[in-house]
Amino acid sequence: MTEHIIEREPNKPGRKEMNPLLKFALELGPLLVFFFANSRGEDLAAAFPVLGDLGGPLFIATALFMGAMVIALSVSWAVTRTLPIMPLVSGAVVLVFGGLTLWLQDETFIKLKPTIVNALFAAVLLGGLFFGKSFLGYVFDQAFKLDDEGWRKLTFRWGLFFVFLAVVNVVVWKAADAYYGPGQIADDAWVDFKVWGIMPITFVFMMTQIGLIKRHSLEPLGGKKE
Repeated sequence: MTEHIIEREPNKPGRKEMNPLLKFALELGPLLVFFFANSRGEDLAAAFPVLGDLGGPLFIATALFMGAMVIALSVSWAVTRTLPIMPLVSGAVVLVFGGLTLWLQDETFIKLKPTIVNALFAAVLLGGLFFGKSFLGYVFDQAFKLDDEGWRKLTFRWGLFFVFLAVVNVVVWKAADAYYGPGQIADDAWVDFKVWGIMPITFVFMMTQIGLIKRHSLEPLGGKKE
């Protein structure tokens, strides 16, 4: 039963495809909702008083982030009748740590969430390699097709990159608190880096992997396979 709920392995017959742009929007959308709600938290609280009862902007953003994650997973299920592994793991952590954040009114939990999620991704990817599974293919198989060696190498590199992201989240969080002092300004600095810092870093990392992808691609990427 679980095999039919969770998306199939890359290159496996019967794997249901999703439009890459839709998949990207579903994975990035909740993060943009989080950023917008944090930056416009006071306006949202004024327009919708029920949101103000949740607390400050970061708490409003957390609640809307949780809702956006549920919607994204629901759309994925409606389109493919399966749940993507990585967003499913991230969504579970968001619901647990977001729930703790709102219940205890302690922003520590939501700030820990990126580190926990990235550490889990690293453990899943690197641990999967130990058991002969290249789980990164679940994420990128609809964007490009690689041979088994390519998926193994790319999975290993992404596993190490997630370790880096787990560490840098804590470094930026603590640095913002030390520089500004705990409060809304430090929260805004952390959210800004989470949205506008992590994305460029991730994009640069992805660009450095194009050579590997071309060498191991089963389909041409903008020309003849090297």
